[in-house]
Amino acid sequence: MFRKIFSISILSLFFAASTFAQRIAFVDVTAVLESLPEYQKAQEQLDKIATSWRQEIAQEQDKIKGMYSKYQAEQVLLSEEMKKSREEEIMNKEKDVRELQRQRFGPEGGLFKKREEFVKPIQDRVYTAIEAYAQDKGFEYIFDKGSASGMIYADKKNDKTEDIKKAIKK
Repeated sequence: MFRKIFSISILSLFFAASTFAQRIAFVDVTAVLESLPEYQKAQEQLDKIATSWRQEIAQEQDKIKGMYSKYQAEQVLLSEEMKKSREEEIMNKEKDVRELQRQRFGPEGGLFKKREEFVKPIQDRVYTAIEAYAQDKGFEYIFDKGSASGMIYADKKNDKTEDIKKAIKK
């Protein structure tokens, strides 16, 4: 009799604990994105743009090398004023190329903007699908396995930010 009561108690305890357990899942968002044809097409477009821009920058750098080689060859024949003028011209051209690189590949550059234009709508669609899936299946947290971005979805009822703010103010 004691064993039956003990067994029923243990089973009840496990059942009760499982009803309070949080449901957690993970998704490899990168794998999901790579499986979408429109994402692959967007990546190809971005690659073409980046390749074109790299070639343009490489051509400009080649021009600078040519200018410098010409300057070195003619340096002995130039006056001090002409030397300074050529050096400034080369330095300005280098500065222009660095600025072009920043405009194209910098944190707020053209490639970043193109990525937002092509890829962000696809990513938003994936994240919306993940959120809908989590709500439909009762998951409270979903993490991204494929990248360092971390949490994708968290049920708002588990947000304890306000509780912590109140605790700190006490």
